[in-house]
Amino acid sequence: MSAAMTITLQRIAGWRRTGLLPVLILALAVAVALGAGIGPVVVPPDVMLAILLRKTGILLDVPVSVQQEAIFWTIRLPRVALGVLAGAALAVSGALLQGVFRNPLADPGLIGVSSGAALGAVAVIVLGISSLGLMTLPLAAFLTGTATTFFVYRLAQRHGRTDVATLLLVGLALNAMAGAATGLLTYLADDAQLRSIVFWTMGGLGGALWETVLVAAPWIAVSLALAPRLGRALNLFALGETEARHLGIEVEQVKRAAILLSALATGTAVALVGPIGFIGLIVPHIVRLIAGPDHRLLLPACALGGASLLVLADLVARTMAAPAEVPVGLITACTGGPFFLALILRARRQYGWG
Repeated sequence: MSAAMTITLQRIAGWRRTGLLPVLILALAVAVALGAGIGPVVVPPDVMLAILLRKTGILLDVPVSVQQEAIFWTIRLPRVALGVLAGAALAVSGALLQGVFRNPLADPGLIGVSSGAALGAVAVIVLGISSLGLMTLPLAAFLTGTATTFFVYRLAQRHGRTDVATLLLVGLALNAMAGAATGLLTYLADDAQLRSIVFWTMGGLGGALWETVLVAAPWIAVSLALAPRLGRALNLFALGETEARHLGIEVEQVKRAAILLSALATGTAVALVGPIGFIGLIVPHIVRLIAGPDHRLLLPACALGGASLLVLADLVARTMAAPAEVPVGLITACTGGPFFLALILRARRQYGWG
């Protein structure tokens, strides 16, 4: 390869890296505008801006109907905001776990948080627990998901170190156990409870309220803010744990931080929107193909990409069969399944499997 071609490729790669975040920010702004504006009642961008400014006391000379304001502020904007938070949380969690496990097929479900959260949610529905009102189910899902992840982590520790292979195997075992318990509770449910369980396990943003957004925002924001601080360490993890340790990285601390941040972000998201799959798998791969494996860029880019993808998936879910609403988990599964299959086939060709 000539020197000129090498320089050109380096410049293209540099432009892709420096321009990725602004492009993703613009894409997220477009996704939010589409998600908040499109539906049976269309809310144009100027009307959305007028409603937002009116909440701050600034009045614009734009006609706004009572119906438009109620739909935009009470229904669509909380839904879009929750989609942004959940999508960002799932994508960043996937990127963190792929970096720690050095496995491109890792996703938040491996550490047990999704299956644990599902068990807690189904238990609340079947047992009829409602002591905390609307927050009972999300709180139970969050607590059981986080507890399952903590149990997986503790079982994988030996002599103060965490073996990644053991962590994966323990995660698979506890996922199976939680799935069996969830199946038993589902079997014991009556028709009304069964309907609630089915809709929750499919995932969706239909129950979004400003109260749920305000509950989720602090936990997910903390996770997203701290995750990029692990970027340099995760870059060195690609060399192997021994090499990273020789380069001054506190390997166990990085593992612990990455797993806890993933559990916090994913547990909060799953508790409020249900187990929406493939966001944590698809987004890191797409970003990695565009910008490379540098986690210092990968993690914030995944947050923006995951937020955009989930908001757009939810837009498709509530408009493709209107007035009925398709669970958004089905939309992500329909796109994520073929992507996952293509990823496996690509890995088989690359590494000569089979």
